[in-house]
Amino acid sequence: MNSKKILTKKKIKLTWYTPDQVFGPYRKSKEFQRGYREETMRLKLALAIKKAREAKHMTQTAVAKRASMPQSVVARLESGEHSVSVDTLGRVANALGAQIALVKDSK
Repeated sequence: MNSKKILTKKKIKLTWYTPDQVFGPYRKSKEFQRGYREETMRLKLALAIKKAREAKHMTQTAVAKRASMPQSVVARLESGEHSVSVDTLGRVANALGAQIALVKDSK
């Protein structure tokens, strides 16, 4: 196993592994691939929302105010770490002057 070891400032040894080393044969399973695609889509959506907000020179607070929700909801949405309801997504899209659309996966 080819891994990389580093020493942090507090002298804690961290070992880094490649995705192949971590996931190995699981990467070939349909369940893993489906989960990976779903997570990738969530992260792409989060990034698209953040870029749209920044392109309009708006703060998270301004978007939240237009969408009638707390700023923390916009922050969680942009983090990509949480699921989002269609209602919340629609309200944020509307606040950004955008629409929700389904597009066919390029695969």
